[in-house]
This record gives sequence, structure tokens and C-alpha cells, in this order.
Amino acid sequence: MDQGPLVRQQIDAGEKLIADFSAYKPVAVAFWAKESDGGNWYLYLASDQIDDSTTNADYGEVLRLIGQQVWLDPFQVKVIGADDPIARAVLDFIWKSHNLVPSRCFSRRFGALSVDEAYIYAMPATASV
Repeated sequence: MDQGPLVRQQIDAGEKLIADFSAYKPVAVAFWAKESDGGNWYLYLASDQIDDSTTNADYGEVLRLIGQQVWLDPFQVKVIGADDPIARAVLDFIWKSHNLVPSRCFSRRFGALSVDEAYIYAMPATASV
């Protein structure tokens, strides 16, 4: 499932995880990225309330929320702070492109992350840059 194209079921499962995780910690930006160096898809969840001291609990919450979902593997999810350079670069991309709806992009760099393809979810109404 990782190395092929991102399919609708993964996008929908990611959207459900984002909504559920947002009840735990507000998500500033979320996106799937197919990394250039490994070719695997990862779902990034970024929040102002995530930092090095909370990541163990944050990953525990991801595990709890994913449960028995078929289309999401907990090893595909990365939680990062909204101030992480990758999250900031995705937020900058969204604002500069004036694209606040879900979108795909190809062959980009987001901070230190080089991606072959990315799917960026619509920004929550409460998110800010």
C-alpha cells in the first residue's frame, strides 16, 4: 500500500484520523507526502501543541485512534510541531498559492523534506501561519 499511488480510501481514512486527532490536539496542517528518497507515503499531522516532550503520548493517541482501520498503518503517521520547518513550508505553500482546499502537488521541497508527490488537506478554519 505504501509505494503505490495514494488512493481515496487512504485519503478518507487520513481525514477521519485528522478529525479525531483534532479533538485531542488541534491540527494546524495535515498532509500525505511520498518522500523522494524512500518512495513511501507518510501522513503528517502538525499541531502547535506537539513538541519533543509530547510525542510519545501523541503517537499513543494515533495508535488508539487508528485502531483496526484497514487503510492506515500507524507507522505511516508522523506527528510534528506546527513550528517544524516542514510544517511551516507546507503552510507557506498553502498561503502563497491561495489554495485552501485539498490539493495535490508534485516534485516539491517542504523544508528539508523532498517529495515526489503530496496531498495537502484543507486547512482547518482555526489554523494560522
